[in-house]
Amino acid sequence: MSILKGVGVALVTPFNEDLSVDFESLTKLVDYNIENGTNYLVVLGTTAEAATLSEEEKKQVIEHIIKVNNKRLPLVLGIGGNNTLDVKKQIEDADLSEFEAVLSVSPYYNKPNQEGLYQHYKALASTGKNIIIYNVPSRTGQNVEADTTIRLANEFPNLFMIKEAAPNILQYFDILRKKPEGFSLVSGDDEYTLPVTLAGGDGVISVIGQGYPKEFSTMVQLAFEGKVNEAYAIHNKLVEITRLIFAEGNPCGIKVILTEKGIIKNYLRLPLVQASEGLYAKIKAEMAKI
Repeated sequence: MSILKGVGVALVTPFNEDLSVDFESLTKLVDYNIENGTNYLVVLGTTAEAATLSEEEKKQVIEHIIKVNNKRLPLVLGIGGNNTLDVKKQIEDADLSEFEAVLSVSPYYNKPNQEGLYQHYKALASTGKNIIIYNVPSRTGQNVEADTTIRLANEFPNLFMIKEAAPNILQYFDILRKKPEGFSLVSGDDEYTLPVTLAGGDGVISVIGQGYPKEFSTMVQLAFEGKVNEAYAIHNKLVEITRLIFAEGNPCGIKVILTEKGIIKNYLRLPLVQASEGLYAKIKAEMAKI
């Protein structure tokens, strides 16, 4: 699955003023990323505000992105939840013919222990589909520990990758050190992308990357080539805006960048709200510097 290497972007869902899905802007967003070096696209991840989309809207977004992409880039589909049997059924029932893999977040709210997390992903692995484990404790309330990830990686070859977003970068390094050959780790934290890639990771599934695809993809490619100083020059250029876009939650910050670039309109669905005037001004000022 080395095809999923470099910069994947977790696409936002653009909305119109009436909060209907803005398919025209979604077309612009997909084309912008393809034309500027993004390596693969993640559909209906957290950044897409997928939790606020109806089943019909999800279907329409999937179909639209498949059509616009037209097989130019590999695609990954987000399917996750805290009801294991339901998530398993969704994966089994989904038409994955246009997708390389499913990105599945660890169960949230329930807060299972490590054995529960293991059993959850074991159940998903039984579908036979290619699945990316997604560990994001800040959202789920529970950490998939490195030893659990390694256990899953060793036992189920179709659990071939983890999008790791633990707050402790040492966890990334432990997985990279202990993982079996063929298992891939990508950063789920934009700011950790460069050190994790230099340590042996396969890049990132990114939020900021869809706003600055050329810069972020160049940085990761330089890391693959061992050009550390050149890569860190780009990292340092983008680190402040990367922090700003998450200051009031995701995706309100990245939607500011994409609005200022003329790609989408700045609307979100409740319970998420637009960036405050103060944050908007800070992001705009940082964009001017970049």
